[in-house]
Amino acid sequence: GPEGKHGANYMQTMAASVAGMCGMAVLIQARYWLGLPEVPAWQLVLFYGCIGMFGVGVGMLYTPIVVDRMQLNFPSGFAVANILRALTDKNLLKRSIAKLGSGMLGGYVGGLASLKIPSVEALGISTSTFGAGMIVGARIALPALVVAVIGDRLKPYLVSIGWLDAGAPFRKIGFIIALGTILGAAIVDVSLILFEAIQRLRLKQAPPAGPAPDWKRVNMVGLVIWVACWGAAVVVAGHAVLGEPLRFLLIAVGLVFLFVLVNGISIGISDSNPISSAFVMTVFILAACGLTDAGTGLMCGSILLIACSEGGDMQQDRSTGWRLGTNRIVQFRYQVIGIAMGAVLAVVLARIYLSAYPVLMADQFGGHVEGAEKWQSAMTYKFVGALRGITTAQPHVMKALALGVAIGLLTEIARKLIKRNRRYKEFASRTRGGFATDFVLDSFLLPSPYASSFGGFVELLTTVWWAAGGLLASIYDTVQAKLKPRASNGTDSEIPADMSTMSLVGGGLIAGDSLSALSVGIYGLLRTVL
Repeated sequence: GPEGKHGANYMQTMAASVAGMCGMAVLIQARYWLGLPEVPAWQLVLFYGCIGMFGVGVGMLYTPIVVDRMQLNFPSGFAVANILRALTDKNLLKRSIAKLGSGMLGGYVGGLASLKIPSVEALGISTSTFGAGMIVGARIALPALVVAVIGDRLKPYLVSIGWLDAGAPFRKIGFIIALGTILGAAIVDVSLILFEAIQRLRLKQAPPAGPAPDWKRVNMVGLVIWVACWGAAVVVAGHAVLGEPLRFLLIAVGLVFLFVLVNGISIGISDSNPISSAFVMTVFILAACGLTDAGTGLMCGSILLIACSEGGDMQQDRSTGWRLGTNRIVQFRYQVIGIAMGAVLAVVLARIYLSAYPVLMADQFGGHVEGAEKWQSAMTYKFVGALRGITTAQPHVMKALALGVAIGLLTEIARKLIKRNRRYKEFASRTRGGFATDFVLDSFLLPSPYASSFGGFVELLTTVWWAAGGLLASIYDTVQAKLKPRASNGTDSEIPADMSTMSLVGGGLIAGDSLSALSVGIYGLLRTVL
């Protein structure tokens, strides 16, 4: 029934927290690659649990900015909201089941094919990436392709100046530049938000009458206390239990407040949470502060990895709750339950998988390992590479970061000046030439750094599928608008405006691809264990 959407949102929130924490098993795998001694399970559970609780608190702190204020898309959160709305409303279900179901079937079949058929796998197809592109549209998807193509063409130059190794993909340095562009753009946006808040305080505007709706209600005092207590718990657990240096733990906890905001904006725009980038950047920053021990780097980087993962999930789930009108405080409690369970399962499942597949413990970074080609271990590869490089001076990394910040800062300032100009807004909204100009500006000439940064985080082929989905959706919507003008009355008016055909099909593709990965993973594990 109608209220079922809230209950389903609570369950989905809890499940996402468990899943996000379970993914942190890569940290245990990295310990084996680095040859570090094992840490007692209870110590890891305690440390990971404290970080997760801290991360969801920080994520909730920024939710009023990225969800309520900026109202970012959060493609996966959008997809979940559409699915839950459709499944809990008979009228919506009748009108959307074909679109949603066809998307899920296509995503499932495409996901299985990409995992099991070598010729399809070689194409690099990802139905979830294609579906996410359909949700965000061309103006968000195309900039990533532009950046990825530029980076691919610049590889010889980057190799010549020592920023990239011969044969290495652009994203090996591109993710640093991309992270910088997000930081630069975030500086502009956060500054504007703070300025507007100060202006409102000066005007002494009265608060709106009546209580805030459930989806927007937050106990800010309690939340600040929560963040402070769990932040302290992370430091205490890391220092008193694990024996890590206090200075590096404090720096890592401080960096969480920066990266959870930046990563949250990235998820909201492109559905990409660059948690591995946050980990790597933390390692480089700590190295600049004197860090030389890989084990300490792994533990301190874990703070950023887990906090950004769970903080981003918090914001993603709140975007779903915003669209469903779900009680935000209750949703927070379910996420906390998921964190507690996930901290235990992260350690348990790591032991199960490492025992079932011993090849996962072999150090792929040191050279070819027989049988390891079936397990890319991409995130572990990044972690180990960064940790082994902390004793080597890498000034080009900080230069790349500074370049990215400058690009993001200048781009976002220029976009704000142009987009807020009254004459430009009239030109873009009232004429065909203006619409085309605005499209070219957003997609190619001066794209949002939040959107274009995706091209630095992933391979070129991934951005091709991402852009293809966005382009298809924009073309479809444009053609539909011309062929079928919106009627003031009729059956289509009963469907929410944000449940378009492309969003439903795209959401179905994301869900279907996820289900295919789950099916393959469970089948492979059971076959090996049994």
